Amino acid sequence: MSENQQALQHVVSMEDLTVDQVMKLIKRGIEFKNGSSKSYTDRPIVANLFFESSTRTHKSFEVAEIKLGLNLLDFDVKTSSVNKGETLYDTILTLSALGVDACVIRHPEVDYYRELIASQTIKTSIINGGDGSGQHPSQSLLDLMTIYEEFGNFQGLKVAIAGDLDHSRVAKSNMQILKRLGAELYFAGPEEWRSQEFADYGKFVTIDEIIDQVDVMMLLRVQHERHESGVVFSKESYHSQHGLNQARYERLKEKAIIMHPAPVNRDVEIADHLVEAPKSRIVQQMTNGVFVRMAILESVLASRNINLHKTLKDA
Repeated sequence: MSENQQALQHVVSMEDLTVDQVMKLIKRGIEFKNGSSKSYTDRPIVANLFFESSTRTHKSFEVAEIKLGLNLLDFDVKTSSVNKGETLYDTILTLSALGVDACVIRHPEVDYYRELIASQTIKTSIINGGDGSGQHPSQSLLDLMTIYEEFGNFQGLKVAIAGDLDHSRVAKSNMQILKRLGAELYFAGPEEWRSQEFADYGKFVTIDEIIDQVDVMMLLRVQHERHESGVVFSKESYHSQHGLNQARYERLKEKAIIMHPAPVNRDVEIADHLVEAPKSRIVQQMTNGVFVRMAILESVLASRNINLHKTLKDA
């Protein structure tokens, strides 16, 4: 048994995880990437419920579940009783009653998971696949794994998070944990998209002020779907003022890396030809997502085994 294996009842927010728990998830993800395996003879059941569109998070969790040999319960929001007015709570209450071991959920409501994990009746473990503009713990963990593979530590690293800050759950999840891990944070992007909450974690700068100093340039997608309708947006103007173009790329330090949670708006946040440039780790992030999500799934299933053994012992 690996020293990085652990039991977590739920994984819903980076704020709820200790530094030790985070580091174990990162290192366990790396172990899976390096060939470690895990098999389940009892074939636990996992349901993926995505109430917002997703490619990377949704399919990455599916691949992780397949690699672990888990039973996947298909849940299509379009054909479920959600369309009859059933609440998220009652949907999860039903799946829990059916014996589903873990639910991976993406939902537009911020903090949707709080009433689920507070329930005395719902027994299934909850993994947050993203809640509105709130938290995105699995994305944060794969980002951390990518940084850790590159630098071997976080202490003193200069990390710039640039782009649509206010609407990004990635920005919020990452700033909280990176600060605790000892990184120096900088925030760049349009002033109208950066609220004061970010000032508690780092310094506001322009991309040109910080580009030649950072170890990690973390770009964020412009989230048009979360903006008020009618707002005028120019891709060319945004790319010129806030995006990563060739001139800015050439100013990066030799060992600096570029990250982006994807999907990428090419020639907006980053020039098209730089998405797969030598300093880019965007594809590596996608790969790492599978392995860190294997670690997340393993941890919540371990917690369920502990609870099951306790129940049997008490009986």
